[in-house]
Amino acid sequence: MKEIIAIDGHAATGKSTQANKIARFLNYIYIDTGSMYRAVTLYFLKNNMLKESFDSNIIIDNLKFINLEFKFIKDSHFIFLNGNNIENDIRNMDVSENVSQIAAIPEVRSFLVEIQRKIASNNNVVMDGRDIGTVVFPKAKKKFFLVASDKIRAKRRYEELKIDHNNVKFSKVLENLISRDLEDSTRKTSPLKPAKDAVIIDTSNLTENQVFEKLISLIRE
Repeated sequence: MKEIIAIDGHAATGKSTQANKIARFLNYIYIDTGSMYRAVTLYFLKNNMLKESFDSNIIIDNLKFINLEFKFIKDSHFIFLNGNNIENDIRNMDVSENVSQIAAIPEVRSFLVEIQRKIASNNNVVMDGRDIGTVVFPKAKKKFFLVASDKIRAKRRYEELKIDHNNVKFSKVLENLISRDLEDSTRKTSPLKPAKDAVIIDTSNLTENQVFEKLISLIRE
């Protein structure tokens, strides 16, 4: 039986950073499920399918045209959409503002969960997302749920975004995070919530290394 380490939590709590570091440390495969939902969102944005009159049937009918791959290039993790490296493209505000409505579609979640489970069936994995411990791998033995205050999360995401997007505003980032949390926590399919057996870790006042050391210690128990 392959080992699965599930790391869930709100946006900008450090899920991806920690999952990536842990995977490298343990020599496991890292799967960033959040980037998968962002990639799907980017596909529909680029193809002008996310308009004011949102039609989930159009989204569902076009999932078959999406091919996602993860590749490691020079020790870095990248996601590819239909053969193109989109790692930087999926982090923009347009994607952030639309990803929740895409992620709320049950057929989209089923489409991506199937890919996630297929990868994990043959590999030891560290997977981060919003429903890994509750839906994708409810039987995972190691489950964590990361949290942090809204303002600290917004500051982290703002610092990340302004590197490539000079016109981004902190207030807009904060508003987006709060809005997305509400949408993800109240959706009918796979709502964002900690698994009953998950260890909850508040990263608000911890450094990246402190969170990493805490996680590794708990994994080794």
